[in-house]
Amino acid sequence: MTVFWVLTLALTCAVAAILGLALIRGRRDVTPAEAFDLDVYRDQLDEIERDAARGVIAPEDAERLRTEVSRRILAADSRMQRAGAQQASTGRGSLAVAGVLALALLGGGFGLYWQLGAPGYGDLGLERRKELARMARESRPSQAEAVAEIAAAGPDPMLSEPPAEYLGLVTRLRAAVAERPDDLQGQTLLASSEAALGNYDAAAEAQARVIALKGEDASARDFADLADMRILAAGGYVSPEAEEALNAAMSRDPRNGVARYYYGMMMAQTGRPDAAFRLWQDLLRDSTPSDPWVPPVRAQIEDMAMRAGVEYRLPPLGDVPGPSAADIAAASEMSEADRQEMIRGMVAQLSDRLATEGGPPEDWARLIGAYGVLGDTEQARAILQNAEEVFVGNEDALGTIRATARNAGLLQ
Repeated sequence: MTVFWVLTLALTCAVAAILGLALIRGRRDVTPAEAFDLDVYRDQLDEIERDAARGVIAPEDAERLRTEVSRRILAADSRMQRAGAQQASTGRGSLAVAGVLALALLGGGFGLYWQLGAPGYGDLGLERRKELARMARESRPSQAEAVAEIAAAGPDPMLSEPPAEYLGLVTRLRAAVAERPDDLQGQTLLASSEAALGNYDAAAEAQARVIALKGEDASARDFADLADMRILAAGGYVSPEAEEALNAAMSRDPRNGVARYYYGMMMAQTGRPDAAFRLWQDLLRDSTPSDPWVPPVRAQIEDMAMRAGVEYRLPPLGDVPGPSAADIAAASEMSEADRQEMIRGMVAQLSDRLATEGGPPEDWARLIGAYGVLGDTEQARAILQNAEEVFVGNEDALGTIRATARNAGLLQ
């Protein structure tokens, strides 16, 4: 840290010295011109003496010329004296200005750094920032601590009072579930009912019970719902317990949109905006505009990219339809030129959207079929390979895509 302050002081003084030197050198130097005049007048006197000695000019004319030139010498000498005094004063003023400028640079620079910088802190390299993020993630508050803090803040004023009849039904449901805690249907209904009332902590407890009752049959959605309830109960904070549910959901379905969105949010909360941006960018690419996590991701991803130091422009949100089976059938009745132009236009729209925003398996299948109509089997195979990577593990989506690929002659 000492090296930083020494270098800063040296650079500031160097800048101040350069500016001060420019001020001092910027004054007009008049001394050489006056001295030149004096030399000229002295030469004129010598020439008058020579002419008078040779008798070229009369004595009275020589005397008159000596008087005139002497007067000019006195005047030039006087001007030179005044210029020297003025120059000395200007030099002293320039030095004073340079000193004030140096003090302003030093004082202003250090003052700004004290207000906007981080005095006492060294530079944080990438590995150090990752280490701090890991420590923040490991030492963050638990679910119980977060819920207690939310409860201490009082009830949410935005929540409206539910109808008394509905509250009565939920009260009876709670009593029934308390008597039969192993009733899977009752616990499932209680979890959704408590969530509808805004009692997310109670909903999370019921959902955890649902997962325990299902055992190995618990799905990725069950765990994603549990994480969702825990995060909502904590006011949007992703606790270690919520992270555990997210990991369980993603281990069962790596493409679960809810889990991927919240996992990115957890990374942002623990100092890893770079990881959050990558997760959300991939999530947007794999999603459709109607997916519930798309609006919150789109609202935050540009800020996340800026925090991660990435230049990113949010793609436009649109639902551009790809060529349908009817479109392709109609294209077969056109002339060859018109058919090619129509299909290529639709293919370009669909390809651009899938590349920037992603889309459902039906759109990928349409794109493969369109390339098949165009006779571009190599591109159709490339799209098929890309789709299989996008929907890896999703057998329903892959079945839709592969059926179209078989019709196009890409698969046996």
